[in-house]
Amino acid sequence: MTPSYSFKAELWLYPGEAGWHFLTLPAEVADDVRVLMAGASKAFGSIKVTAEIGGHSWQTSLFRDNKSSSYLLPVKKDIRNKAKIGEGDEVAVNLSVGNF
Repeated sequence: MTPSYSFKAELWLYPGEAGWHFLTLPAEVADDVRVLMAGASKAFGSIKVTAEIGGHSWQTSLFRDNKSSSYLLPVKKDIRNKAKIGEGDEVAVNLSVGNF
């Protein structure tokens, strides 16, 4: 069974030219993912996930964030446009952790 989580987080823009948008996982979700995936993360501490926002799902990876002691979920432009979300919006997320 694939572990799944539902949470809300604020969409934020990473400063710089790249313009990447992220959601920071809440502490309790990040802690659970960290324990669940101990020793199983890929390059740069990434963890494969399937995410869903507003009925739109995609496959991506979580990345460790030392600054927040959490994980970051990148939200690509296509999903932001389809879900009509932008920087500063509180976003409801469904997240399934594991291989795809």
